[in-house]
Amino acid sequence: MNSGCVVRVGVCAMPKKVHSEPMRKILGELVSSGVGSFCLVFFESRTLFEQPVQEWPLCDALIAFYSEGFPLERVVAYAELRRPYCLNSLREQQTLLDRAKVYQVLVRHQVPVPRHVVVRHQDGWACDSRFLEHDDYIEWDGVRLYKPFVEKPVDAEDHRVCIYYAKPLYGCRRLFRKTASLSSVFDPECRRVRRCGSFIYEEFIPSEHQSDIKVYAVGPEYAYAERRKSPVVDGIVERNTVGKEVRFPVELTAAERRVAATITTAFGQFVCGFDLIRHADGSSFYVNDVNGFSFVKGSEAYYRSCGRILADHLARECLGRSRLGDGPPGV
Repeated sequence: MNSGCVVRVGVCAMPKKVHSEPMRKILGELVSSGVGSFCLVFFESRTLFEQPVQEWPLCDALIAFYSEGFPLERVVAYAELRRPYCLNSLREQQTLLDRAKVYQVLVRHQVPVPRHVVVRHQDGWACDSRFLEHDDYIEWDGVRLYKPFVEKPVDAEDHRVCIYYAKPLYGCRRLFRKTASLSSVFDPECRRVRRCGSFIYEEFIPSEHQSDIKVYAVGPEYAYAERRKSPVVDGIVERNTVGKEVRFPVELTAAERRVAATITTAFGQFVCGFDLIRHADGSSFYVNDVNGFSFVKGSEAYYRSCGRILADHLARECLGRSRLGDGPPGV
């Protein structure tokens, strides 16, 4: 910590994320919160990709998060060298890139997830004899999943998710990252699962209002949630008059809020988004994805809350440790 008790907050992410409206507004709220004194230190692209980590700028706290192309290993090396307080654990961000590991962590912390199996296929059709496929179900090592079921690549950066249906619908709905107006298409000719790569196969959960819920947690005490039309309905993205996807704020239950707090702690991600499905019969809910650092788009209330919570947290972690003479926590 520098002698003037100004907390130097490093901002380390891909340029598109750093310069996005949500990030700019959150950082603006952080600096203007009146809680402590903060100086933002931006890690430029040239720094991240070209300069040795020994030459990177110093900071007391580091807001660093992965998105496609982000040099995570280099940032880990920097954090291990300089030991700033990391808002979101960098090592656990590596865990978030593996959906199977994510489910392992969730199960270990008693967070409800869909019934599932993890299958690592060999190349081609000569797969493990423990894997059986029939018209209306698959079976892995004695565990049977009936259609409809979901097939997700273990690689969290691969968004080519498939849902397989039994007769009479019979076929597969292919999900993908949103285009202008589409998030999925139905393929009646695709009736067999992929046999090359590693996948999670999980029970398909019929959702309340044919929607899924995006949850944005900031620390263990705050969580904001939005409902959107599920891409499994018809693949048509609902947008408003200015082209943004239509979403509606959702009030989380006490149990869902406890899960949000558990997830931020379990993955060491103070700012963390995850996906939640409420069962159509109202009996239960499930977490089926954890995304790491995520922020809401277009909510001034969220920006104010997030910025203030970050200010309180970083001031407490950095200024408190400075007074006590403690070293920073692990990466």
